Amino acid sequence: MMQQWFQFPIIEGKTSRQAHCDLPEGTFERECGKEGFFGPASHMYHKHAPTGWIKWEGPLRPRAIDTTKLEQSGITPWDASLLLHNDNVKIRIWNSQQSMDHLVRNGDGDEVLFVHSGSGHFYCDYGHLSFRDGDYIVIPRATSWRIEMDEPVSLLLIEASNSGYKTPDRGIVGQHAVYDPAILEYARIDDEFLAQQSDLQNNKQSVQQTWEVLLKARNQMNTITYPYNPLDAQGWKGNLTVFKLNWRDIRPLMSHRYHLPPSAHTTFIANGFVICTFVPRPIESDPNALKVPFFHNNDDYDEVLFYHRGNFFSRDNIEAGMITHHPCGFSHGPHPKALAASQTNQKKETDEVAVMIDTRFPLEIADLPEGVENKDYVYSWLNRK
Repeated sequence: MMQQWFQFPIIEGKTSRQAHCDLPEGTFERECGKEGFFGPASHMYHKHAPTGWIKWEGPLRPRAIDTTKLEQSGITPWDASLLLHNDNVKIRIWNSQQSMDHLVRNGDGDEVLFVHSGSGHFYCDYGHLSFRDGDYIVIPRATSWRIEMDEPVSLLLIEASNSGYKTPDRGIVGQHAVYDPAILEYARIDDEFLAQQSDLQNNKQSVQQTWEVLLKARNQMNTITYPYNPLDAQGWKGNLTVFKLNWRDIRPLMSHRYHLPPSAHTTFIANGFVICTFVPRPIESDPNALKVPFFHNNDDYDEVLFYHRGNFFSRDNIEAGMITHHPCGFSHGPHPKALAASQTNQKKETDEVAVMIDTRFPLEIADLPEGVENKDYVYSWLNRK
């Protein structure tokens, strides 16, 4: 028998009749929900902002990490800086200035690369893709790959340890909503891919080139050496491959009268977490609708945001290349100045781009170099004039 949540909507005291709209004067709305934004929920209407703390002691605090202050990570993604992790996901940043002279293979999970900056060419078992800033590149587990850079790159690496990546069910809006699957580009066996197979032999040199594949498996490193370039496919068929999607091709669901929850912006789903993409969109025009993310509890999910570009209108002193981590168990929402500005600002649309990773189980934070974390972020909700 299918189990369901108890359903008994109750109205107690002074409330709004609809969530995120027509708030009672002088109140702040806070959403308390289960299973992210999918399960049962209640909305509290507070006299004071739920983020009005003046002191925080203990480790379960919101954190901000400035990835631009991380050192260059080297010529292999396995040198990437580990930031946050649990049994389902590992989140890394890889900054590199030179092309790879070897291949890598992840035996521990499927990988999503988000290109924060830079451009170049991606070569893998399936073929060749060019890439630029803003691209997601989705890589199945155990795929061999390397990149050649046209300019230095900064990549957000998101490893799914216990599943592959899937697309969310779009429901009644249909399969072409948010992005048409026809926009996806897959790795091709094109002239550039065939050219990179030539190695040194075809250049009429007598020295035979060897290729190393750095295989990460069971969190240990293996080096496999070939006397030829193993990216030597002549063809393939099937429905498993590497593909890319750029945020510029995402056309978000929106409502001019209601602020949609983050789940409406889901891009990929994996076991134990989801990846969402926030892209420029019109700001709600209804005068009584909230225009910034609503205060809510993280009762079932840890929330991570990577800020790619633009003006992050719900946050203060957050710049491109920064990551925030809001762990499960406390209320959060817009910063005071952002909330005040949203009530008077005549701005018609957002211009921010950010990647959100919501994890069903708590994340551990890795040891970070001194100066990378903003230790005062927990107090960024103080209403300083």
